[in-house]
Amino acid sequence: MLALIQRVTQARVEVAGDTVGEIGAGLLVLVCAEPADSEAECERLLVKLLRLRIFGDAAGKMNLSLQDTAGGLLLVSQFTLAADTRSGNRPGFSGAAEPGLGRRLFEHLVQLARAAHSAVASGRFGADMQVHLVNDGPVTIPLRIEPRAGTVAG
Repeated sequence: MLALIQRVTQARVEVAGDTVGEIGAGLLVLVCAEPADSEAECERLLVKLLRLRIFGDAAGKMNLSLQDTAGGLLLVSQFTLAADTRSGNRPGFSGAAEPGLGRRLFEHLVQLARAAHSAVASGRFGADMQVHLVNDGPVTIPLRIEPRAGTVAG
């Protein structure tokens, strides 16, 4: 599972001019499921997102997590994170999970997040979305959660 984490002071997602998800300070996370991913990768990604210490403490050091700050978590599906740009000028997206699996895993991640954290919003899977954000820092961190050996995908 691929994720691009952005620490934000605010972020929102619009679909056809309507806001479908919005947070104040917290994390905007672009998420892409890969073909070998399962619910186990969603669970491991969520643990990492909630515990990643990238918020400033009283001394200004990155020492606090999303759980520590009670910040917002905005999850947005983004299959283009799996873009293969190694040849030619047109990216390939065969590294992304097929839409049915991608939707199921993204919705599972959102459900897990809402059960574990108080301030969770999301975009709309498969929609043409406009994402508005104010990146704080800027802090942008790529993350990949690899399937563990013996994990059954799909």
